[in-house]
Amino acid sequence: MKKISLLFLNFLVVLLISCESKKQEQASHDVDTVTVVEEQKPKVTLEEVWSSDTTLKTPESVIFDEGKKILYVSNVNGDPTATDNNGFISKVSLDGKIENLEWVKGLSAPKGLGLNKNILFVTDINKLVEIDTDKGKIVKTYNVPGAKFLNDVFVTSQGVVYFSDSETNKIHKLENGKITVFSDQNLNKPNGIFIKDSTLFLASMGSSDFKAINMTTKKDSVLATGIGMGDGVEYVGTGNDFLVSDWEGGIYYISDGKSQKLIDSKEQKVNTADIEFIPSEDLLLVPTFFRNKLVGYKLKK
Repeated sequence: MKKISLLFLNFLVVLLISCESKKQEQASHDVDTVTVVEEQKPKVTLEEVWSSDTTLKTPESVIFDEGKKILYVSNVNGDPTATDNNGFISKVSLDGKIENLEWVKGLSAPKGLGLNKNILFVTDINKLVEIDTDKGKIVKTYNVPGAKFLNDVFVTSQGVVYFSDSETNKIHKLENGKITVFSDQNLNKPNGIFIKDSTLFLASMGSSDFKAINMTTKKDSVLATGIGMGDGVEYVGTGNDFLVSDWEGGIYYISDGKSQKLIDSKEQKVNTADIEFIPSEDLLLVPTFFRNKLVGYKLKK
């Protein structure tokens, strides 16, 4: 009996050791699986390459003039809703040097910028303003009926201007000198606009999402959620890859519905407003609003 009990005890020990070994093997396998998934994430990074001085005054938007090799920056310079004539447009070099701080004055709270040849379009609370970039002067102003908080601007290759109103939940259109409402459907504080292949891509402050709107049917589909106060939208230049900013402090890389957060500056209270991307330079430009500077980042993929 003692001999049988001893054999049985040895059998139990071997069985327990075998089971434990299998558990460890399974755990190791699980860790390897997670690691593979992590490695499949998009490897996209941003590296800061320069930062302007802080003489800008609440910079909200930036756009690149390829012909003149210069950046235009809108400066709110105070309350973004006040008609105070404090706002202005700056000219900044591609390496962050302020070339002309108050290049064009006479605006109140300029925000979004769009460019068509030598005409710079600027939203200014309830107006759309045209600036002749050769003369450095305001040449035309459009009053937008019912507008309260005009925001981002996008100009198509045909010269049609689209611009958002984040307060009235509308996207307006300027074509042949006439302003109409392009869409007021299913919008929640719309902001950043980018148009590609008859699709309007939109980042919204209220619904914190990034969506695609068919410009013919006006039907939309959500591509990404959880982007905070969606602000600027820029096409990266390949596939369906976009950079989207969260005004409160964040830059997202969105590719085919998958998003990767490249910058998170919310805790540091560094805003990331209406961005610009120059594909030929892989350069992302970020106005920091209350921090009063423009920052340049190199996109690496």
